[in-house]
Amino acid sequence: MAASPETARSSTVGSSTGGSAGLDSGIEFEIHPSQARVPAAERERALEAPGFGEVFTDHMITLRWSAERGWHDGRLEPYGPFSLDPATTVFHYGQELFEGMKAYRAGSGEVVLFRPRDNAARFNAGCRRMAMPELPEAAFLRAVELLVSTDKDWIPSGEGNSLYLRPFMIATQRGLGVNHPSSEFLFCVIASPAGAYFGATTAVKVWLSEDYTRAAPGGTGAVKCGGNYAAAFAAQQQAAANGCDQVVWLDAASHEWVEEMGGMNLCFVYGSGSSARIVTPALSGTLLPGITRDSLLRLAPTLGIPATEGRISVPEWRDGCASGEITEVFACGTAAVITPVGSVLGASGGWTIGSGAPGPVSMRLRSELIGIQYGQRPDPFGWLHKVA
Repeated sequence: MAASPETARSSTVGSSTGGSAGLDSGIEFEIHPSQARVPAAERERALEAPGFGEVFTDHMITLRWSAERGWHDGRLEPYGPFSLDPATTVFHYGQELFEGMKAYRAGSGEVVLFRPRDNAARFNAGCRRMAMPELPEAAFLRAVELLVSTDKDWIPSGEGNSLYLRPFMIATQRGLGVNHPSSEFLFCVIASPAGAYFGATTAVKVWLSEDYTRAAPGGTGAVKCGGNYAAAFAAQQQAAANGCDQVVWLDAASHEWVEEMGGMNLCFVYGSGSSARIVTPALSGTLLPGITRDSLLRLAPTLGIPATEGRISVPEWRDGCASGEITEVFACGTAAVITPVGSVLGASGGWTIGSGAPGPVSMRLRSELIGIQYGQRPDPFGWLHKVA
């Protein structure tokens, strides 16, 4: 796509207001601004109801790696398609991974990211598992900051709205050999204005998947790689066919222990009022180490709600709801923040959680976390990362 003849260079030190100042990976990004940006009026119409992952901003970040040169050719350039050979490794062997994160327009007018260094760390953990080159944290942060600061006009205002960021990496070597990982990779960051992924005022109905497994020990369950999501589509179709909104994954060995909901972590609320406490399935290598999950584990105790990791079986879930011991269940993740679960259905029957409606603990945690993300409440953990 056409780029401006006025090409600038941007170092990885970070923008003057960015939190990555002082970090330098030695990777530079050339600036090639788009000469065909979406007109302001058209952009504003798109921001009125952005949906999720349907509209994209004017620019993207690209950065390449090869065994001979390492990281090179970093660019901010107009958003557009890639040209890849039909024999490119990613098409045949799925060597790729991605991250999901958000930029917010805070009440003060500042543009902030939420825990981006944790996304960078998780991305590199995924790179190690997928035999891909790690990206220096400073370069990851600079790439995200550069795209957000350039396309900040695409960040919708209003609670629940944000700019969703999708950093990802794909194997780009040409060839069908299977004896070694790719020797070439492309890192890219794209951005999409986003509204609420699920409505928080209505609890979802979930399907217990006993026919399909998301991940097994030693597999890629802790990695945000596309294969995990592609393998989930059949189970999601089964859930929809049974009148459910989402699928709940059980452990691979016995299909007894609860793991995740779709691509989100699950949390169980025991008790109510001042006696309420939260339990979430412990990380075991098969679960995604969610950043929202970790945030809630740290935030809840500051609100007087103990939060621990443990194991929850399907019978314990069903019996706990029947006895009233389990009062609420919710899923959490970057896209939706918190999604209440109101009822459960499986091949052997189903049950309702509490009243079937969103519960007070779920809604309080959601309100508190969103308040931090939008700069409306104190940030005691230093989670916000100012970009502009």
